[in-house]
Amino acid sequence: MDKQLKINSDTADAARSQLRQEYETQQALMRVQPTIVQRFLETQARPLAGAVLQKLPQVQFKLPDRVVCDLESAEKAKPLPVPTEFREQMAGGLVGRLMRTDLRAALHQRLVELEESPDKAIAVSAGLIRYTTVAHMVHGMLPAGRSVSYVTAQGEEIPSIPVGDELAPESAITAKTDAIVEEGQGETGRGELIVPYVPAARRFYLPQWVAFGDRDELLVNSVQEAEAHIASMQRFLDVLHAAVRLAPYIIADDEYQQKRYGMLGQLVNQGRALARYETGEIIRTINRRADAQDLNRGLSLSLPFFDDQDLEMKVHDIEVIPAGRIMFVPAFVVRAARMEEAKVAQDTRLSPSTRKHLLAELKMLEQAFDSSSGSEQALGKI
Repeated sequence: MDKQLKINSDTADAARSQLRQEYETQQALMRVQPTIVQRFLETQARPLAGAVLQKLPQVQFKLPDRVVCDLESAEKAKPLPVPTEFREQMAGGLVGRLMRTDLRAALHQRLVELEESPDKAIAVSAGLIRYTTVAHMVHGMLPAGRSVSYVTAQGEEIPSIPVGDELAPESAITAKTDAIVEEGQGETGRGELIVPYVPAARRFYLPQWVAFGDRDELLVNSVQEAEAHIASMQRFLDVLHAAVRLAPYIIADDEYQQKRYGMLGQLVNQGRALARYETGEIIRTINRRADAQDLNRGLSLSLPFFDDQDLEMKVHDIEVIPAGRIMFVPAFVVRAARMEEAKVAQDTRLSPSTRKHLLAELKMLEQAFDSSSGSEQALGKI
């Protein structure tokens, strides 16, 4: 077993080394290009990246008219011309739609074909188009965040618990990265008004998308606003994932690693907090409807949870009381929660950390209606 683990580790290290070499080669090729060629490539990258993320049916782009191909003698080498008939390119279109190929796959395939061209200028140009497109996705399309550190909860793999800086001041007045900067209302022209985030938010990568505090308390105006923050974080990671699918070597980029680490931990943390908050709301709703004797015709629940593999909110359906005239008794909820706990514990479709998260929510539900545990005490911790 140890020998197999070492082989797997060595294979992974070799793959990472190869990807870093590819990344550094493309980065170096970009740097030796004439400034005008660099700017041209960047202007092609912006609409290409936008088209991929918007899932447009097709996209057109151009190769530069010339490109430096030799890194070893780049200072003396003259740019090689790109044949005029190859400069105009297109990916996607009718054929892609008929074959149900998404634009990212179509663009990737077209770039592969160009990168395999016997004409070195065409091959290098296509490689630089790929590099500048993914570099724009990572560097140009996503905001930079704070320097953060997360720890991994016991039995989990994704670091998602922020570590606070004990030496950091409570106020964020001194830095725009720690605050919302806006024009003072009614005082136009008198400068910027800096509104600090709460300390709980400042421990995350992008505080403006933090909706829940340490105890799952809502920091924004509504659940809908919290859901919008979750969606923003998902789109952030979608951009990074799209970049990797187009050019896997981008994982060697330091900023890619910083942004992925910072946002992945924040999304998992806040997604779980949203699920726990909504679970608490479900408990309160059941209690309210039970007091009004409005649960005597059956009860089914859709318990929200955050899947850290798919990075999205999902629901776990529970039938507490079958439809019919059955008087609601809190013990029914306890029984249903315990039955679901047994099922979820064996559900290998979920990651171990997602199972742990969902089991904790089921335990919340169970304890809230288990009179021996004290339902008021359980609700007070939600």
